Amino acid sequence: MFTWIYSAQSLTLLCRLLALIPLYFTGKLLVGAKRSFQAILILIILPYPAQFASEVLREWPCILFLAAGFLFLMLGAEQDKWWLFGATGLAAGLGHTIRPECAQLIIYGALWLFIRLFLPKPDMSRARLLCALAALIIGFAIPAAPYMMARGKFLPDKLKALISPAGQEESTEIRKPEIDRNNETSTTSSTAVRTVKAIGELAGGIGENLMYFFVPALLLGIYFHFRKQSPVSEIEMFFVPVFAALNIIMLIALYYSYGYISRRHCLPLVVFTIYYVPIGLEVSAGWLANRFSPARDGLRHKSRPASGKDCRQWFFILLITGTAICLPKLLRPTGSDKPGFRAAADWLRQNSSEDDLIASPDNRITFYAERKARIYETTPASNAKYVVTIVKDENQVPDFVGNAQKQYSAWENERRKNKKIVIYKMPH
Repeated sequence: MFTWIYSAQSLTLLCRLLALIPLYFTGKLLVGAKRSFQAILILIILPYPAQFASEVLREWPCILFLAAGFLFLMLGAEQDKWWLFGATGLAAGLGHTIRPECAQLIIYGALWLFIRLFLPKPDMSRARLLCALAALIIGFAIPAAPYMMARGKFLPDKLKALISPAGQEESTEIRKPEIDRNNETSTTSSTAVRTVKAIGELAGGIGENLMYFFVPALLLGIYFHFRKQSPVSEIEMFFVPVFAALNIIMLIALYYSYGYISRRHCLPLVVFTIYYVPIGLEVSAGWLANRFSPARDGLRHKSRPASGKDCRQWFFILLITGTAICLPKLLRPTGSDKPGFRAAADWLRQNSSEDDLIASPDNRITFYAERKARIYETTPASNAKYVVTIVKDENQVPDFVGNAQKQYSAWENERRKNKKIVIYKMPH
């Protein structure tokens, strides 16, 4: 088993290392080589993005193809080369086999080409624009079409569940959460409340990924880069806001349908906006230098800015402070905050047979237990022999458990005691 675990972890880590290459060159196009290097350095020291690379998760393999496709797309738009749009489609198609979110590159590319197609005097001829659009779609279809045919599904399960009519039968693996109709009605106020909650969850996920320390720098960097500094290129002004807007909409839709937004879901937003954190640190460093650095002649004039050396010193002070905040969590062994997962996996391996189907909200438990799994988010599969639940209150019993027998329970973390893992044996 551990051979599979180590090989999978190694591959995930390799994808993260390879993803840094297109991410750096994308940042070089957006904010310059120096700031891009600083942004990648900050991304490396962030604990949660690093943790996702140490576990067998799809986030970094997906970001590898998303970053490569995004780089090809921006180069194609900048250099007016149609074949780069084909490379974008190919990267999006390969990434789609990992996570369907990679298909968003096709939306950006097609939207850019359609806008250029209807300009009075486009940079590329309309024939080349049509060739670029065809190359984009064909490149995506080469890996994605066989994959979708093999699965027998052309739409992702969550998207299909979102757009399906209320009476349509939903997948057993992905179900929308039950809503208390007595407390929440289909009104404008209810929609507004859910939107505010979704934005709060989104802000919390981004804040956790950035360890909260770098959040002000991100906001300052975006504001000063797009509003205060030298004119932004047309390509950046188009692709960055469109990327941010579409991902925010997808995350809000996720919350509407399933009632949660996790750190993992916010990772692409953090990764593709990390370039503006160094700009925010520079702005903050300049403000601190003007306020606290001693003047050369003992008296600083209010209108005279601090020296570049003082600004650089404050920049590194801020960067070192952020690094010091990240290091304790970054250097902590993976899974040390969730020993209950391993204990639950050990119990399942010792007390269930290899043919038993285990329903679990987290695939790590069943992976380490070496059992057939059916991952659920709100309601487990009806044919599961054992159901794993994760609850905040040890007395909390989910409705779907019914008269099932409680077989095992353990705290996710014995010190915190904020979540408990409970295993039920389902009656059949």
